[in-house]
Formats: sequence, C-alpha cells, structure tokens
Amino acid sequence: MNYAVTLVAALLLGVGFVLQQYAAEQEPESRFLSLRILTDLLRKPRWLLGIGSMVAGQLLAAWSLGHLELTLVEPLLTTYLVFALVLAVPMSRQAVRWAEVGGAVVLCAGVALLSLSRSTKPIGLSFGSFSHWPWAAVIAGVAFIAVQTGHRRRGHIRATLTGLGAGLVFGIQDALTRQTLEILQKHPFTYLFTFWPPYCLLATGIVGLWLMQNAFSSGPLRASLPTIAAGEPVAGIILGIVVFGDRIQISTGPLAIEAGGIAALIVGVVLVARSSAFGGLRKISDTIRPDPASPAGHGTGPQVRPASPRRQVRGPASGEEGG
Repeated sequence: MNYAVTLVAALLLGVGFVLQQYAAEQEPESRFLSLRILTDLLRKPRWLLGIGSMVAGQLLAAWSLGHLELTLVEPLLTTYLVFALVLAVPMSRQAVRWAEVGGAVVLCAGVALLSLSRSTKPIGLSFGSFSHWPWAAVIAGVAFIAVQTGHRRRGHIRATLTGLGAGLVFGIQDALTRQTLEILQKHPFTYLFTFWPPYCLLATGIVGLWLMQNAFSSGPLRASLPTIAAGEPVAGIILGIVVFGDRIQISTGPLAIEAGGIAALIVGVVLVARSSAFGGLRKISDTIRPDPASPAGHGTGPQVRPASPRRQVRGPASGEEGG
C-alpha cells in the first residue's frame, strides 16, 4: 500500500509538470526571472490544473516520507519522469523511442543507487540540528550561480541551468519537509507556527516553483525536467548526510555503487534530454501562441501578406503604348 501511494504521488507530479510546462511555454522571453510570470500563469486553467496535481503529489510524497525509508521514497518519486514522458507522447504527437524510456529508467536507477549507498535514520531519531542547516545555504548558492549563468544564455541551456537551480531548491524543500515531519511526531500541530522549519519550507517551495516555471518557459521539457529530477535527490542526499546524520559508507563496494549512481544520473539526463516527445510540446505551444503582430494581439496564426497587385500599362485600342 505504501509503495502504491508513492507511485501515485509520482504520477501526479509527472502530470502536473507536463501541464505546467505546456502553459509556461507560452510566456514571452522578457518575463524570465520576473514575478509577473506567476501572475500571468495564475489566469491559465491548464496551469492551475497542473499546480493542483503537483500539490496533491507532494502531499502524498510527504506522507510517504513518514511511512517509508528515504532510500525507497526517493527512487520511487523520481519515476515521475517516466510518467511525464508517457503523458507527453499523446500531447506532442511524437512517437516515443526506447532510448528515451531507457534514459528515464537509468536516471531512476541512478537515484536508487545513490540512496542505497547511505543509511538513513528513521524520522524522529535523526537530529536535524539548526547548526548544520547553513549547508542548505551553500546548495542555494550553487542554485543561484546556475540560474544566473542560465540568465546569460538562451534556449535549451537556460532551461537546463534554471531547471538545475529549481531541482536543488526542491532538494532543500525535501529536507525541510523531513524536519517538519520530525516536529509533528514530537509536538502538536499548533507547535509548527512557533518553529522556523515550516516557514522556511513555504518560502523554499515558492522559490522552487518560481524557478521551475522560468525553466519551463525557457525551453522544451526535455531541457529542464531531467536536471530537476537529478538535482533534487542530490541536494536531498547531501542534506540528509550533513543535517540529519545519514551515514555513507566509504569502502570499495559502496563507493562503486555511488560512482555507478552518479554515472547513471548523467547518462539518464542526456538520454531524456534528447526526447522528441518532450521537444514536441514546445512545437505545439509555438503553434498556438498568439502572433504579437496581429490586431490587438489576438491573432491565431501567421499573418499572410496580400499579394502586390500587378502593375498594368494600358495602351490605346490600337495596341500602341501610351505615352
């Protein structure tokens, strides 16, 4: 039952990401890293549906974190990449290739290997000391550098780097979720309002959501979603070790597993990034995007320039050219 709930959470996350990207792709490039991108998207029913699906998935994921080991939850949740790929196929009308599905599976396997290489403490037994949380600021700094570097680029590179920043921020959010669940196990619900993690959790979630929408608006889903899927568990694993006391074994076997996990993450990101299904979503958005040159910005297709009338020179009835 617990595993089924986690897979349903991954399904809802995948559906939510595809719907959000479908709507965010229509935002103009001038809105990149502007708060207005969120205010615009709030008026789009498809985006709101995607947000609802994602929130439902995150709630189920939080439930899974409280009932399953983190080493099992992380790889199961990463399968949202597979679900997103399956959903993108009918929406983009592109045939799915085995390399793309294989890439998603390899990426999930990489997350599983990295999770298995460490031992986690059950929620309620880990310490989550505040003195170790500055490591989250280090990860946030890496995310900031990635986003700013992407700001100087365009297209796929911008989407990839911004997606990486969003994934790292979501990894911090996962660790804050874990800290909040620890508080709930020891104190009543009202105690949350007197402690700092819930507020940081809310702020981190908003920043991560904002960065993700900017990544979605910058390029096709294949450019942003793989780095989101890879960055989130990596940040979560780092914080699990330095904040919650998760242990990582330093010996030949575990180190080989860790190296294999990192290699699988890289290979999976590259394979999924070449997905024609994810790329096809951008073509649909480009097709339905209104033409700014049309009257009142409401054109529904490319403008067709009328043919220039042919200039005719009429002569007298006798056929002589007129002067």
